[in-house]
Amino acid sequence: MQATSAESNVVSIASSLGCKGLVLTKFIKDNAISSFIQNELRARNIDYEGACVEQGGPWGYRHQFNIADSGYGMRGPVVTNDRAGEVGRTLSISEFDIDRIFGKEGVAILHISGLIAALSKETGRFCLELAKTAEKYGTLISFDLNYRASFWTGREKELRQIFTQIASLSDILIGNEEDFQLALGLKGPEAGGKDIEDKIEGFKGMIGTAKKKFPNAQMFATTLRTVINANEHKWGAILEADGEYFVEDQREIPVLDRIGGGDGFTGGLLYGVLKGWEPKQCMQFGWACGALVPAGLNDYGTPSSEEQVWNIYAGNARVKR
Repeated sequence: MQATSAESNVVSIASSLGCKGLVLTKFIKDNAISSFIQNELRARNIDYEGACVEQGGPWGYRHQFNIADSGYGMRGPVVTNDRAGEVGRTLSISEFDIDRIFGKEGVAILHISGLIAALSKETGRFCLELAKTAEKYGTLISFDLNYRASFWTGREKELRQIFTQIASLSDILIGNEEDFQLALGLKGPEAGGKDIEDKIEGFKGMIGTAKKKFPNAQMFATTLRTVINANEHKWGAILEADGEYFVEDQREIPVLDRIGGGDGFTGGLLYGVLKGWEPKQCMQFGWACGALVPAGLNDYGTPSSEEQVWNIYAGNARVKR
C-alpha cells in the first residue's frame, strides 16, 4: 500500500534530492487513511497543507484509491480506479493562505496535473486560480495535460475552457500529441503514428501549432514509450525549448511496475529547470528519473543523489562500495 498522486509523484524527485516540496491537498479528520498519507509524505521529505473535514459517516467522504496489477510478461497491467466520494474533489483556493505561500514563502515552480484539474468543477477552478496566483508572483507554471477520456465524458466544453486557460498561463506544457489535441482542441496529425519516428514528427508538428496558441510556454515535453512486454519497454523523450528540439532516443529499460514513469520524467525535468540547467540536461535527467521509477514497485522515484540518476542515464549499474 502506498500514498501516491500525480503531483506528489512529480515533487518526490526534487524532495528526495534535498529541495523543499509542498503539496496542497485535503484530508478527512481523525481518519486512518489521512494519517497514512501524511506519514508517507513526511517520509519522502514532502510538506503538505490541507483542510481537515468531517467524514460524514460511512457514506461520506473518503480518499480515492487504486487497485493495480503490475502485469508480467505478456499479461498487461490493469488498474482499477475508484474515486467515489473523494474528498479531493472539493478542493477550493479559499482553504489556503495563497498569498503567504506564494508571496511570503515563495514558490519556484507550481506543477498542476490535468487529472486534478478534471476531477470536478471545484478542482478545475482551484487549479486555474492557483495558476493565476503563480503568474502574479512570477512563479513558473508546469502543466501536465494528462487527458483521460473517462473524466471528460459529457464535460468537454467545460474542461476545454479550463485547460485552455491554465495552458495559456503555463511556462512548461507536458503531454503527447493526443493530449494536446483532445485537452486543448488543437488540430494536428493523427495521434499514435506507425513507428517512433512518426511519433516524433507528429509531436513536432503539434508543438508548432501549440506555440502559436500558447506563446507564453517556453518548454514542451513528452515521453516516448514502446511496450515490448510488461517488463521490457523502450523509453525515450523529446523536448522543445526556445525553438530548439532535443530528442532522447529510445533505449530498452527493465520494468517492474510501469505506473509513475511519466511523473518521474516530469519530476526530473523540473528538477533540472529548478537548478538552472541547460534544456538538454533537464531532458536527460528527466529520462533517467523516468527509467528509475518503473524499476521499483512504488509509483514515485526517491533518488539518493544526482549521481545515481546520472549513472542510470549512462547505463552504469555497477555496484558502488
